[in-house]
Amino acid sequence: MKYLAIAEDVRLGKDVKLANFVNLYGCSIGDNTKIGAFVEVQKNATIGKNCKIQSHTFICEGVAIEDDVFIGHGVTFINDKYPRATSAGGALQTEADWKVAPTLVKKGASIGSGATILCNVTIGERAIVGAGSVVTSDVPPSAIVAGNPAKFIRMASDDER
Repeated sequence: MKYLAIAEDVRLGKDVKLANFVNLYGCSIGDNTKIGAFVEVQKNATIGKNCKIQSHTFICEGVAIEDDVFIGHGVTFINDKYPRATSAGGALQTEADWKVAPTLVKKGASIGSGATILCNVTIGERAIVGAGSVVTSDVPPSAIVAGNPAKFIRMASDDER
């Protein structure tokens, strides 16, 4: 593959498929997962087995994605509830100036293209997040949510689970 930036500390499972222009460092990616072009996965992020991560997605530190999850194009995860560029003293912030806030995406969930997932949330098993949604709170298992902020639409039917 051309134009891949994969740090030595990345743990790649068996049969992982990586598109060009992927940036991975300090993360773990499970077996048979496919990562699209222009995806960044930061340190201490985990992606399970049999996932599909579409292009232009940003998965930051503190995000845990379980098995069989679909992440659409251009999805952004957030890991800082109150981001600032500088500390109280005026210097650029370092890792010591803030705490990573986690996010969990449970098995079989699907997140539509262009969604933004704020920190400190759990997206339940087999839940569906609509394209362009902003998830600000937990999503129950098998729920379909959409909008800004994402609101409950209905429970997924059996054929949607």
